[in-house]
Amino acid sequence: MPTITKDNISPEEWAMRVDLAAAFRLVEVYGWSDMLATHLSARVPGAEDHFLINPFGLMFEEITASSLVRVDAHGNILSATDYSINPAGFTIHSAVHMNRPEVACVIHTHTPAGVGVATQKEGLLPLTQHALAVIAATGYHDYEGIATDLDERDRIASDLGDNKVLILRNHGLMSVGAAVGEAFMWMYRAERACRMQLAAQQSGAKLKPIPEHVQQTTIKRNRFENSAQGYRPIGKVEWPALLRKLDRIDKSYRN
Repeated sequence: MPTITKDNISPEEWAMRVDLAAAFRLVEVYGWSDMLATHLSARVPGAEDHFLINPFGLMFEEITASSLVRVDAHGNILSATDYSINPAGFTIHSAVHMNRPEVACVIHTHTPAGVGVATQKEGLLPLTQHALAVIAATGYHDYEGIATDLDERDRIASDLGDNKVLILRNHGLMSVGAAVGEAFMWMYRAERACRMQLAAQQSGAKLKPIPEHVQQTTIKRNRFENSAQGYRPIGKVEWPALLRKLDRIDKSYRN
């Protein structure tokens, strides 16, 4: 297999590689990485059930567009690499890519805040405006052990449904999007809501609940405003700004 370069693949795949490599670097910038243990993926444009995922052995700060590994729905590696892929990562990501054709990107993290909330029986609580925005697009998946059983894929896809966020109980967070920027911003929002919940709980202060009718109104508004018809479709405005931020730090992800 030839080494991947900008000149020997389609412009569409290269653009997706650049965006996904940027997402890895930004995950590192925001402190969400877990050394080598978490993973991000993106669908290869125009190739049914082919997606890009991180080579197992590179730190997120090392990942570039050309280093990403292309795999098929069976886990076969289709691009030149010196590395393998994380088998649990393949299970989790292929579950989405095989069942949600409109999803271009999947992000999975094990942050202290995300795992902290995923371990709580009630999960993400409707304590803040920020949490309600995430709750409006969140599902839950029960822990089944390390995700190397391919049979779990159907259950992951079913529990995700048409949501943008999946809380993997006792495990972490997952976000999806029709573009890399959308998936990244849903993870940003989910991670932020989890941090806020833990901060409120750890303060020891008595928490003020949001009335049920206000919760439902806010959730309904978020579902509209975060859609393509609303004023803030997730990732559309933020992603170009995030790329500019990353370019100021280090442009090598584009290689």
